Amino acid sequence: MIDWYTVLAMVVSLLVGLLAGYFVRRLVAEAAIGSAEAQAKRIIEEAVEQGEARKKEILLEAKEEVHRLRTEVERESRDRRVELQRLERRLISREEQLDRKLDNLERREEVLAARERELAAAREELAALRARQREELERISGISSEEARLILLKSVEEEVRHEAALLIRQIEQEAKDEAEKRARDIVALAIQRCAADHVAETTVSVVELPNEEMKGRIIGREGRNIRTLETLTGIDLIIDDTPEAVILSGFDPVRREVARIALERLVADGRIHPARIEEMVEKAQREVEARTREEGEQAALEVGVHGVHPELIKLLGRLKFRSSYGQNVLRHSLEVAYLAAVMAAELGVDVQVARRAGLLHDIGKAIDHQVEGSHTAIGVNLLRKYRESPEVIHAVECHHGDVEPRTVEAVLVAAADAISAARPGARRETLEAYVKRLQKLEEIADSFEGVDKAYAIQAGREVRIIVQPEKVDDLGAVRLARDIVKKIESELEYPGQVKVTVIRETRAVDYAK
Repeated sequence: MIDWYTVLAMVVSLLVGLLAGYFVRRLVAEAAIGSAEAQAKRIIEEAVEQGEARKKEILLEAKEEVHRLRTEVERESRDRRVELQRLERRLISREEQLDRKLDNLERREEVLAARERELAAAREELAALRARQREELERISGISSEEARLILLKSVEEEVRHEAALLIRQIEQEAKDEAEKRARDIVALAIQRCAADHVAETTVSVVELPNEEMKGRIIGREGRNIRTLETLTGIDLIIDDTPEAVILSGFDPVRREVARIALERLVADGRIHPARIEEMVEKAQREVEARTREEGEQAALEVGVHGVHPELIKLLGRLKFRSSYGQNVLRHSLEVAYLAAVMAAELGVDVQVARRAGLLHDIGKAIDHQVEGSHTAIGVNLLRKYRESPEVIHAVECHHGDVEPRTVEAVLVAAADAISAARPGARRETLEAYVKRLQKLEEIADSFEGVDKAYAIQAGREVRIIVQPEKVDDLGAVRLARDIVKKIESELEYPGQVKVTVIRETRAVDYAK
C-alpha cells in the first residue's frame, strides 16, 4: 500500500528545492550582471580618459606642425625677398653700366665723325698731291702714267707666270708622288694577295710510244692511218728519228689536244685503222669539249663570277689550251681577275665589274686563229653577242689602250693585265732579246742632248738618266723625261710599262782657308 504522506512529503521537498535553487541562481545572476555593468562602466571611463589624452596629444602635434610650416614659409619668403633685392641691385648696376657705355659710344661716334672729316680732307689733299706728283713724274720720265702702268703690269705678269709655273710643277710633282705611292701600295697589295701558277706551253705536243714498231702502225699501209688522223684532227704528225715518240704540231691548241688524246688511246689499244681512228677522234673531241666546259666553269667559280653565258664558259675553257709568250692564257685571265678585284676593293669601286672584265678580257684569244681581227675586237664582239654589261665590254675593249678608258674599272683591268704579263717569269723571253731591249733603252736615253749617263734597271722596266746640270735645268728635266717616254713608246716594243727617271744634281763646293 502506497504511503501517500511520504509521496506528498517528497513532492513538497522537491518543490521547495526547486524554488530555493531558482532564487539562488537569480541572486547569483543579478550579482554577476552588476559586476559586469560596473566593469563596463569602468572601461568606458578609462577609454574616455585615454581619448581625451590622445586628443590633447594630437592637438599639440598639429600646433607644432603648423608652427614649423609657418616658420619655413616665413624663411622662404625672407630668402626670396633677399634674392629679389639682390637681383634688383644687379639690374640697377647694369642699367648704370649701359648708360655709361652709351655715353662712351656717343663720345666715340663724335670722335670718329671728326676723324672721318679729317681723313676726307687728307684724302682730298693726298689726291691733289698725287695728281701733281704724277704730272711731275710724267714730265721727268717722258712717258704717261698709262704707259708706265702697262710696263709694270708686264713685269709683274712675267714674274707671276714664272712663279705659277714653279707652283704648278711643284703641285704636279706632289700629286704624282702621292699617286705613285698610293698606286705602288695598291699594286703591291694586289700582287701579294694573288699567287697564280703559270705553265709554259708550246705549239707542239709529244706522245710517247712503247716501241719503235708502233711508228709503222701509226703510219699504216701507204700512209692511210696517218693521213686519216691528220685529216680528222687538222694536226700534223711528225714521225722522225726521235726515239719512241711522235710529235704533234699545230697552232690550234684544242685540235692538238684532241689529236694527242686520240693517238694515246690508239697506241694503248693497239688497233690502229681508219675506222678505229675516226671513233677515237670522236671520243677525244667529246672529252675535250667536256673538259673545256669544266675548266670554264671551274675558272668562273674560282674567281666568283656568276651568270656567264654557257658559250662564253666554253670559250673560257678553251683558253686552258692556249698560251701567249709561254704564259697560259686561262691562268693569266684568272690572275688579272684577282689583281683587278683587289685593286678595285682598295679604291672602293665596283669589284664585280673589275673581276668579271679581268676574267673575260682575253676571251677573243680562244678563236683568234679562226676569226679575222685582234683578240680585243673579237672578244668585244663575243661579249656583245652574249649580252654582257656595257661596263665589262668597255673594260675589255680598252685593256690594250685601243680605246680611251672612261671608268676606273677599265683602268684597273688594263693595269692588272700589264702587271700579270710584265712580272718576272710570267713570259719567256730569250736572253738576246732581253739584252737588246736594255741596250736600246740606254741608247734612246743617250741620244738626247744634256744626258750624262743612262742605266736600264729592274729588268728593263725602268731607265734612270743622269743629266748635266749646267745644260739641263729643272724645267728642262721634266721636258726631257716626257720626250724620252715618247721616243721609247714609238721605237721600242716592251711588255708592261717603262718608268723614266731623270736625275739632276747640283753641287756647291767651297773651301775654308
